[in-house]
Amino acid sequence: MQDFIVSARKYRPSTFNSVVGQEAITSTLKNAIKNHHLAQAFLFCGPRGVGKTTCARILAKTINCFNIGDNIEACNTCESCTSFNQNHSFNIHELDAASNNSVDDIRNLVDQVRFAPQVGKYSIYIIDEVHMLSQAAFNAFLKTLEEPPAHAIFILATTEKHKIIPTILSRCQIFDFNRIKIEDIVGHLDYVAKSENVEAEQDGLHVIAQKADGALRDALSMFDQIVSFAGNKITYDDVIKNLNVLDYNYYFRITEQMLGNNIPGALLTFDEILQNGFDGHNFINGLGSHFRNLLVCKDPSTLQLLEVGQNIKDQYRSQAQACSTEMLLKSIDIANRADVQYRSSKNQRLQVEIALMQMCSLGVSDWAEKKSSVVIKKPKASPKEDKVETKSEVEKQKPIEVVTTAEPTQTIETKPEAKPKPTEEPNYQQDNEPQTTTAQAEEPTPSREEEIEKYKEKEAKIKSTIQPNPSLTGYKKQTISIHVGQEQAETNEKNEEVRPTEVTDFTQEELSTTWREYAEEMKAQNKTSLFVTLTKNEPELTENYRIDLALDNSAQEEVLTEEKTNLLEYLRVKLKNTEITLNSFVQRNGKEYKTNTPRDRYIKLVEKNPNLDKLRQQLDLDIDY
Repeated sequence: MQDFIVSARKYRPSTFNSVVGQEAITSTLKNAIKNHHLAQAFLFCGPRGVGKTTCARILAKTINCFNIGDNIEACNTCESCTSFNQNHSFNIHELDAASNNSVDDIRNLVDQVRFAPQVGKYSIYIIDEVHMLSQAAFNAFLKTLEEPPAHAIFILATTEKHKIIPTILSRCQIFDFNRIKIEDIVGHLDYVAKSENVEAEQDGLHVIAQKADGALRDALSMFDQIVSFAGNKITYDDVIKNLNVLDYNYYFRITEQMLGNNIPGALLTFDEILQNGFDGHNFINGLGSHFRNLLVCKDPSTLQLLEVGQNIKDQYRSQAQACSTEMLLKSIDIANRADVQYRSSKNQRLQVEIALMQMCSLGVSDWAEKKSSVVIKKPKASPKEDKVETKSEVEKQKPIEVVTTAEPTQTIETKPEAKPKPTEEPNYQQDNEPQTTTAQAEEPTPSREEEIEKYKEKEAKIKSTIQPNPSLTGYKKQTISIHVGQEQAETNEKNEEVRPTEVTDFTQEELSTTWREYAEEMKAQNKTSLFVTLTKNEPELTENYRIDLALDNSAQEEVLTEEKTNLLEYLRVKLKNTEITLNSFVQRNGKEYKTNTPRDRYIKLVEKNPNLDKLRQQLDLDIDY
């Protein structure tokens, strides 16, 4: 049986020019060799399978070559190159730091560095996975790495640069290897396929390159796997079947069903995907990437960002013409939200299905928006006023709200029906009494400033005719709608409390009676805890209309705090005194424990400076209880 060598080893680059996708690094190394500017230590870092160890070996072979060509490549014929190719070179030493990571291993390496090379000019030490060295091993390696013998060169390779201590990093020339581009991987796979007499479709090679995620070694491993599965002819279907990759055709079908608002079809397609063993999370992620690719195809300048095969690229171009940019952006947003919420959802399938139904409804929403933008013909008020307006112009003609003062139970609002004739004057009445009239001039049409001035005059007249009810401590502002031409002015102050000042003396007996009435109302409302709290101790009237109430425990205090605002409003209305305040405290063993409320702090401040209370009254401010 013939020995099989995997493609990753068989087609491993042996020269700088054969390294795939790292032109910047190979050019720098070749120039360093050419100009004799070699550092004593190199650090190659980057993702797996991008050529770090390969470049280290090529660099070690090239700098010891006796016959370096003009292209700065090893000759592969001299004694040094031959021994290296046959894996028995005495000048190039490889150390796996993953299995030789102790301080003793590094000390043995340091002792070996002192010896000069037998053949060639340099002794090269390649330490792979150098981040696996222990802290003690790093410290033992520092001095030798900083000042090695003239014949020693160290090449360190790692996939996790952040795990290397800064003192090691400062002693090395650092080369960051990038992920290999998809086109470069496809080109190398095509070269390997032709060398192995394998016929491969470009679309299938693109899928392999995307699955490899920038690692050429992974791509070659998958290539060998698919060759074992499909033989000497690799098709796109063989690749997606063997690598368990979701076919692009599913995404194109979902997009067509979106364009046709076909919700049942999209749900059935998703069910087929699940039946084939694919994960819903991978599907929604792939669908978002599909919409991104369609969006990329909308602009020729961004078409280069589409990394797929030529046949699939043509399908993307064709479907992108049928999709609007707005629909694609909304679909990407929906897919992104479904991706974020997928892990935390208990019904993950429903999460994806909701996203699909929303996407399929985007076309319906766009059609509804277009339908709503058709012109609306306004009802005719007279032959002269027959004109067609769009929906946006009709919405501009909202009634102007005039803020007036009225009782809470009174609501006055006139809605504009049809536009009145120029000779009509609409009446606005309060309590069956005429309030104000508005006459609309036909010619000439007033300006916006004139309309606002007329509006202010009407507002002042209405305010002067409606007087507040002094028996109430609070009432809300109501609105009267007045239609003035096609302009509008809306007030933002609504439902604000207005508190007229009223101070009427009352006695302790009147207070007790009113207090008891409120407690009975609470009892009728099944608020037993509040009833007990209010009747346990008698309220006491003190100076400045302050009511003191002693409580037995903190639980009663919490019950009273929740109802304190309503209780105060009730007392102020019934006793006709807006200056009433309530001071509650917990009394234990004859001692008073008062809570430090904002009102308590305010009372103390007023005792020090009475002018503070006058300022509060002038500004019409309230105090938190």
